[in-house]
Order: sequence, then structure tokens, then C-alpha cells
Amino acid sequence: MTMPSQFTDEEAALMADQHFFRAKAQITTKVRDMLAATHAALKEEVGSVTLVTPPEFDPTNCHFVKGEHLEFFPYQYLDFPKHFHNSTAFTFRTLFWWGHHMVCALMLEGEGIKQHKMRILERFHRLAGHGLELSLTPNFWEWKQGEGYTLPITHDRKAQIAAVLAERSFVKIVRFLPFTDPRIRSGQVPEFSRETFRAILPIVTS
Repeated sequence: MTMPSQFTDEEAALMADQHFFRAKAQITTKVRDMLAATHAALKEEVGSVTLVTPPEFDPTNCHFVKGEHLEFFPYQYLDFPKHFHNSTAFTFRTLFWWGHHMVCALMLEGEGIKQHKMRILERFHRLAGHGLELSLTPNFWEWKQGEGYTLPITHDRKAQIAAVLAERSFVKIVRFLPFTDPRIRSGQVPEFSRETFRAILPIVTS
């Protein structure tokens, strides 16, 4: 007969810690409110520019998601603008990943990807120096930062970025904000997301 799992003293104390679970619920609500404010800020941005978008793109489409298991950690995110259709993606994500960081990401694939990649290189020095990084991972769904995961888009890395882009069928541009940053505590998440969206506009405007 298999013995049931046992709990450590630390695990038992955590399960009994009502303060932790109340705090988690309160933080979750605050994150949802910040994402709603981010959606409002991004709607202003989207409404003020002409984006180069794929067919059937709906500029009003958005998606709020909350989950518990992104590599064992809770997460919440907003996708806006949001377009995933067949093999085409044109989406801007604002993600809170508990235990890690907040991240904004532009995800592009399929229709128009060659033109998007071309604009990255043609307008490279407009993109560089804004804290943007190119994801190096084999799909959209990795959210870690650092060596092997992301490559900072800096003025001295154009040739390196070009070499990476040449081998990829999709593009994911990210910008990270650690939870220790004062902007998190002061509720400036919408502004950070808006700044990031403005920084990536050279990729998705004509």
C-alpha cells in the first residue's frame, strides 16, 4: 500500500495562514483593476495610430485571463490588441507573473511577418534604447528574461538581432518590469504598458 504524502511543518503552517490567502485575493483584485486601466490606456493609443494589421483584425478584441499554473506560479494578463487566427498572430500582452515580473510583449506571426521583420531592421535605431528585448525561445509561451531567453535591443546589436530574425518564423518583442520597481507599488502599470506600446510602434506602423 502506498503511503499518503505528508506535509512539512512549513507547508502545514502555510495552509493555515489566512493572512496569506486574504492578501493573495486582494492583490489579485488590484492586478485585475490595473489591467482594466491598462486596457483603457491602450485603447487610446490604438485609436490614435494606424496599425499594419492582418486581415480580419478586430481593433476592439481583448481578453483578460487569470490562471494558477504558469510553471507553478499564478498569473494574470491582458491581451489587447488581440489577434490569434489560424497561424497568424498580432497581439500585445501585459502579463503579471507571480514570483517573477511584469512583462509586456508584442507577438507577431504569419501574415505580414516578413514586413514586420524588415521594419525592425530598417527602424532599428528608433527601437533600440527603450528597454525592449527580442525573445530567443522557440515559441511565444516562455516568459523568462536573460541569457538564452532574451536579447536586449541595443544600438550595438543590430547585426546580432538581424541574424536571429533571419532564422525565425515569428517575432516576440518584450519589455520587463520587476516587482521591486517603484512603478509597481505606485500603480503605474498602465503607463508602463502604454510606453512599451509606443516603443514598438515602428514595427507595426507604415
